[in-house]
Amino acid sequence: MNGSALAANSDDYSSARQTDASYTDTQILRALELIYDSRSSNEHRQDASQYLEQVKAQDQAPNHGYILAANKSHPPVVRHYGLSLLGDAIRHRWMGFTAEQSLALRAWVVKLAQGVAQEDPVFIRNKIAQLWVEIATRSWVLEWMDMDEQLVRLWTGSACQKELVLEILETLSENSFGKEETTTALRGSELGKACVEIFTPAQIMIDHFPSRDTSINVRYGDDGWLVRISDSLRWYNQEGHNNPGLQTCAVKALLTLKSVVYWIMLRAIATTDCIQRIFECLTMSNQAMQLVAVEALCALYNRPICTDDDVRDLVWPLFKHETVNIFQTLYQWSVVDANDMDEEKYLLCKKFSEMIHIVGQFLDTRPNIIPQDADLPYFLDLLLRIVQNESLHVSIAVLHLWIQLLDSDSIGDSPPVMSLIGPLLEICSQRLLRYEALSEDSDIPAILFLKEDIDTIPERHAFLGNYARFCKDIVNCIVQKEPLDAIVHILGQTDQALSRLYDGEPPMNAQTYSKISIPALKLDAQFSVIEAALLGYSRWRAVRRTNKDNTMTAVTRPLNQKIQQWCAGLMELRFEDPTILQRVVNLAVEFVESVLKGNGEFVIRVFHFTFDMMKFLKDIPEHPKAFIYNEAVVECGRYCGQQLQRLALREADQLLAAYGDTEATVGRYCQSKNVDQQERDRCISVLFVIVQRAANINEQKREARLEEFIAHVMRTWQDPALSASLSSFAGFCDLLGLSNLQSYLVKRKVNQIEDWAATPLDEEGQGLRLQMEAARDNLPLRATKTFLGISVERTEPGTPPYQVANALWSKYLPIILPNLLQLISLGHSFSDPASWSGLPVELKGIPARVLRDRYWQVGISSGSRDDFYSQIEETKLTMEGLASTIRSSLRMVRETSYRLLYSMSLLGNTLYDYQGLPEPLARAIFGNASLLTIHQTGTILAGIPPIIHSCPPHARAHFVPPLLIAMFEFLDQRVSTEWNAIEQRKAAGGTDEDLVEEMKDEAILRQLTNTCVGFVVRLLEPDPPTSSPPSPPPPPSLRAFILTTPPALQPLILFCTHALRMHDSRACGLITRALRSILPAFADPTTAAAASVREYLASDVLKACIESLHDPYFVEIQSDLALLIASILAAYATHTPTPRLILLSLPGMTVPGVDAALVKLVEKGDGRKRGAVVLKLLEGLRGVSVSELGRLPKGERVRSALEKSYVQGSVEGLKGSRERSPDLGGVADMFA
Repeated sequence: MNGSALAANSDDYSSARQTDASYTDTQILRALELIYDSRSSNEHRQDASQYLEQVKAQDQAPNHGYILAANKSHPPVVRHYGLSLLGDAIRHRWMGFTAEQSLALRAWVVKLAQGVAQEDPVFIRNKIAQLWVEIATRSWVLEWMDMDEQLVRLWTGSACQKELVLEILETLSENSFGKEETTTALRGSELGKACVEIFTPAQIMIDHFPSRDTSINVRYGDDGWLVRISDSLRWYNQEGHNNPGLQTCAVKALLTLKSVVYWIMLRAIATTDCIQRIFECLTMSNQAMQLVAVEALCALYNRPICTDDDVRDLVWPLFKHETVNIFQTLYQWSVVDANDMDEEKYLLCKKFSEMIHIVGQFLDTRPNIIPQDADLPYFLDLLLRIVQNESLHVSIAVLHLWIQLLDSDSIGDSPPVMSLIGPLLEICSQRLLRYEALSEDSDIPAILFLKEDIDTIPERHAFLGNYARFCKDIVNCIVQKEPLDAIVHILGQTDQALSRLYDGEPPMNAQTYSKISIPALKLDAQFSVIEAALLGYSRWRAVRRTNKDNTMTAVTRPLNQKIQQWCAGLMELRFEDPTILQRVVNLAVEFVESVLKGNGEFVIRVFHFTFDMMKFLKDIPEHPKAFIYNEAVVECGRYCGQQLQRLALREADQLLAAYGDTEATVGRYCQSKNVDQQERDRCISVLFVIVQRAANINEQKREARLEEFIAHVMRTWQDPALSASLSSFAGFCDLLGLSNLQSYLVKRKVNQIEDWAATPLDEEGQGLRLQMEAARDNLPLRATKTFLGISVERTEPGTPPYQVANALWSKYLPIILPNLLQLISLGHSFSDPASWSGLPVELKGIPARVLRDRYWQVGISSGSRDDFYSQIEETKLTMEGLASTIRSSLRMVRETSYRLLYSMSLLGNTLYDYQGLPEPLARAIFGNASLLTIHQTGTILAGIPPIIHSCPPHARAHFVPPLLIAMFEFLDQRVSTEWNAIEQRKAAGGTDEDLVEEMKDEAILRQLTNTCVGFVVRLLEPDPPTSSPPSPPPPPSLRAFILTTPPALQPLILFCTHALRMHDSRACGLITRALRSILPAFADPTTAAAASVREYLASDVLKACIESLHDPYFVEIQSDLALLIASILAAYATHTPTPRLILLSLPGMTVPGVDAALVKLVEKGDGRKRGAVVLKLLEGLRGVSVSELGRLPKGERVRSALEKSYVQGSVEGLKGSRERSPDLGGVADMFA
């Protein structure tokens, strides 16, 4: 490209057509025609597209672009292509232009802007505005000093020119103060200062910055754009009632104000008519104007407004009757019907609620200057109306606000607030229904709105969880204000609900039973209200005790008596529904664990009630063809056992008073023929924990009694037959009742059976299945888990219960551990086909099929969770049922063993000082784990990391490295292999059925990946800063130990390197932050091992980051990757030449460009600026630019920060269609 070409007279470009460029223009037009002509062949289209891409690289490209864009006789697509040629030159070649060339390009863009007309398509006008901004970000305040004057002159033109100016100003504002735009970030604060200068009225600038440098003047006129836009908005509102064109201008003006009000000086807003103009838009009948006006108010009032003058001028006018009346009118107009939803109006309603939440917070944060003319009752009435909206999404923000107001010291007890606690309590009680349990086909308005608002099931559950929490918090706050009246009212309300539980509903039927029946959901909601009230009452009592309030007994005595009477009456009721009965037991235990805690007589009564319910459930006969009901009965019985343990743990001293009766009752129950060994152990563990935890027991008697409880379990561990069985795989199979499995599979020719679930078991198969279940129950694992787990639960080192547990188990760990490690190792080796030596060649694939997990995945699997488990029950006596029994036995061995190891870790030094344990432990867990499924791998990762974290500092050197090395070598190989398999399957394509399985596998793999990454983040989490060093200094953290132990660190960093390439944005983003945190530790290494770590970070990690930056999948986290690259370069470029050499090896890199970037990076600067330097340097290597693909176009719905907070906890959504993985071969070859 030469200067004469660009400097051609932009007023008369006909002479340019006389040159040899005329042929090229003709070719460009012909190529565009070929692309958009429906008659063109694909081959011709591809050739044309390739030619047009080549044009961008020509020196004459900007000249061609202007000629094509300026000629309005061309079709819009041709003109747009011409603009894209100009844009490409500005973005990618600006730094290489001479001053003459830059001036010519700017003149062309200004000329195009001056020629904008109403008949030009909107996308052409927006593209011209974009070009203007692209040039401004590169030259404004440097060479282009009269830009503001040119904008003002454009402003005096037509309506569409005003729109163009507003588009330019809005984009400049967003780029300078909001978006992470690379070029803008590199300009630092220059553009921001210039924006402040041209938007703010001159007098405000003089008043607030009297000594500012005025030698460089970028503004034109004294008004500033805030005044100009506000004035234009007033005119639009006056004249545009029936003029769509003016209404469009008004919307554009509001959008510009919205982008400005969150950064411009508040005094500038207060001293202009800006706010009044925005409020006028709320009264207009144009929904687009109303929505953007509300969004602008959100942007303004979400800012910190600190000074009393600003609060007085900007905030308190909102609470005047006239303003609140506007709010009331707009809200009532925006309410929609769930069965006839106006989407635009509904969006306005949601945004309006968010704005009211933001505004309402000032009542709590700045109550000291509420004006006399504020109509607070009218405003609070609006808050109540919004909370009562049928849409939970509309009401949640104001529900959240009510918590703040009720808890406020200044306004919480005011008469306007107290007058509304009754309706608030009512609506919160109604809204504690578990909506997530209702059918998707429900016609309840809340469900209809919820399906419209939130697409993914995890986000929906997170949202509903937050909503329920807010409702409970409000009940809590109300009870703290009026405990007696509120709780009596709630209990009476619950009595009414219990009496009408089945109104309009059929009685319970075992054959059609559902755990989520309407009666069960209603009762659960009402009990949730009671639980929230109990928490509020407990807090009220705690505050009164702290303040030594002697009058509290006047409330607590009658209220406690009322609560006890009500709970006693509840326990007299009988329910056939096991789900409801489980909830009743839960609430009864909650009473004695909270407000009735220490009431020995009532504790014993609740204990025996729970035990009676367990016996009652055990006597219920199994209903044929009623799996869900039968399972609910078993689950409720198990839950009762857990609650008995809970009571024993927390009320051991109270229960000791009736120990004799309790022991006799438990003994009679355990002698029943229909009680299996697992249930016996669970019941005996209740007695075990009472004896362990109660204070008034002779220590010798305590020890003897505890030994007696576990004697039968320890005899099994000490049996030489157990050790003999665990000495070989065949013995292990015999121990699990699997010795005849392989011969049976061969005999049944299972490799020839297509559908195992449709193939019934013969008599031998059924016998084999029963044999496995009996063998599983004979293992000592479950009993040991029960007794060991409960003995260390809720114990703190140094306390008597902890010392008792340590004294009891320390002598048994050497007996248990060798066999336990063998159980883990053999349980893992079962997944190895080599272990199945008795199978012929044609059955070699059968082990994988036997061990293939069946699981239900929310949002992916067809049918409900209950349907899934019903299908499992229906196939119990089939070949698939036999395989399920095998998997269940192995799963029990693995998971119970992991749990035992965790419980042992709670014994502290008893486990960690065990000599010679770490290496065998690492081999047992990870040695044979490589062939476990991803689902099974996840259970390892759930059980083992806590053992590492709990290791005492003195034992880390010998205990932690073997486990960490084995774990990360295993995880790196396992997770990387699975990601490669997923990408290959995507590339290969497949049927819809394959797609469902692939999505389930990918969901599980993402969960595992994020669990692994979460473990890494926790290991490498920096120590929290302290204001002063503690005395004595604490021992080094686990992070410090790992960073100074290269053998343990190396496999961890290798996993992190590979995780940077795994297609999971969340995991990759977390890894970049974890790696950034450890870079300073190796900037100046003192050992050869540390220097090798630095070289690895400066080479392999850097390469992995660059590859991912090139991958279009990671477009949303390119800023995170760039920041890690920048951090590596800034930390290490002055210590080692490796990073510089890697950069120079990349395509398109030059020595001056790389060296200049390194200088900027090594200089101290904020992360945003450093990241921008990297993104600019590697712009040609990024697969897709952030600005082109990674951002949503304007006008598309984007969640606000407040909305995101209500659905936090969401997981990365799964795509419903296959996508081919991008070809990364080119970037991988960069490092060859």
